[in-house]
Amino acid sequence: MTTRWLFGDQLGPHFSDDHDGRFLLVESRRVFARRRFHRAKAHLVLSAMRHRAAELGHRVSYRRTATYAEAVQAERPVGFQVVQPTSYAAVDLVTRLGEEYDVERLPARGFVTSRAEFATWAERRGGKRLLMEDFYRDARRRTGVLMEGVEPVGGRWNFDADNREPPPKGASTLGVPEPPWPVEDEIDAEVRADLDRWEADGDVSFVGRDGPRLFAATRAEALAVLDHFVEHRLPDFGAHEDAILEGDPWMAHSLISAPMNLGLLDPVEVVARAEAAYASGSAPLASVEGFVRQVMGWRDYIWHLYWHLGPEYRRRNALTARRKVPDWFDSLDGTATRARCLSHTLDAVAERGWVHHIPRLMVLGSYALQRGWAPEQVTDWFHRSFVDGYDWVMVPNVVGMSQHADGGLLATKPYTSGGAYIAKMSDHCGSCELDPRKRVGEDACPFTAGYWWFLDRHRERFAGNHRMARAVRGLDRLGDLDALVAQEDARGSSAP
Repeated sequence: MTTRWLFGDQLGPHFSDDHDGRFLLVESRRVFARRRFHRAKAHLVLSAMRHRAAELGHRVSYRRTATYAEAVQAERPVGFQVVQPTSYAAVDLVTRLGEEYDVERLPARGFVTSRAEFATWAERRGGKRLLMEDFYRDARRRTGVLMEGVEPVGGRWNFDADNREPPPKGASTLGVPEPPWPVEDEIDAEVRADLDRWEADGDVSFVGRDGPRLFAATRAEALAVLDHFVEHRLPDFGAHEDAILEGDPWMAHSLISAPMNLGLLDPVEVVARAEAAYASGSAPLASVEGFVRQVMGWRDYIWHLYWHLGPEYRRRNALTARRKVPDWFDSLDGTATRARCLSHTLDAVAERGWVHHIPRLMVLGSYALQRGWAPEQVTDWFHRSFVDGYDWVMVPNVVGMSQHADGGLLATKPYTSGGAYIAKMSDHCGSCELDPRKRVGEDACPFTAGYWWFLDRHRERFAGNHRMARAVRGLDRLGDLDALVAQEDARGSSAP
């Protein structure tokens, strides 16, 4: 009888319901020994795997071994099936094991657009850039999502202009209901005890804290979070999806990225739920389109670029950024910095292993880009520190989008800014001792100074970029540029 090997991010029914044989799940402690992951991430992944094993019952062999190869050898399958794994390392492992065992490789699941459909689209592009907007429109035409015949619902493909509002003035929260939180059970208690023991034995080391589990680890929990989001939070998602409030870490975000990346939710069903909310009149088009864009647009786009660009893409470093990620940042030490936005965001990551996309991109990623930290190290940090971080997620997002290390292949301009953007889109600056309007001096904002420092270092590269040329010309109007450069050169990677 064929055994289907399920990886730890293939835990939903769309990975198993078509198989009537046995299953294999492998828990490898060595994965956590090799790298210093967030403790809450380790808890979530192990909890999800053990919960899935309990659901599958006698049909699953749950192996706890040092390596995946040991588990397969112990299982001694006559043959086994593998749905395409989500990393190059896992694909290489399956290839090596295929030399010894009969392996049936099944196409990837858990995405709206298949790899074959993406390849067809990319081939049709000829030599043109593989732009996300074009990919997203093609996917909507092909699937009919938010379409009226051949035209997009509402006459527009993109409602981004409606979805970039700053936080409401004077508000400490967005005022929407909190997501439903999971209730831990005996499996979670077992996971926490195992992680405590592994740490005490010196086998593993983690960053961050492992408080009560916040993210769905079962299909039932994931569906409950999705249901609650669509009913109570999706209507308010769009307008303020880029805003930050210190008192409201969740805002109107869905919190389904972690369970979706564990394979507990199929994005096809997620998109269908959002589309139905618009059709019923319970959520506005701008919010629904913005959410659909994230799920079947950006998420699928990143997945396909990971495979399309090849394994060497992760080592791209077009800006020759070589500085090491400093210890204070690597260990999520928010107390190390006076910059309120950095301090608060690092504390949030330490506490929950999660912040939404704007703190990731415009606080953490932007600061790393300005400082010239090595993009491969920054990618690894994001992968280890976030509960929803996987290799396929972080390589294109960080190398291409965040660190501009591919030279503009994915994004036409670097995603970085001075303190003015953070002041506009968050309430961080109001309680910060540093001034977003100042670039030199004891109370200068490290983002404002860092922005000009970054531009000065890469003046020649960006002078010809139509989206950056005006900013580069602005360097010539700075009377304190020499002092700014000396200040930031001296700061280096020290905490601001």
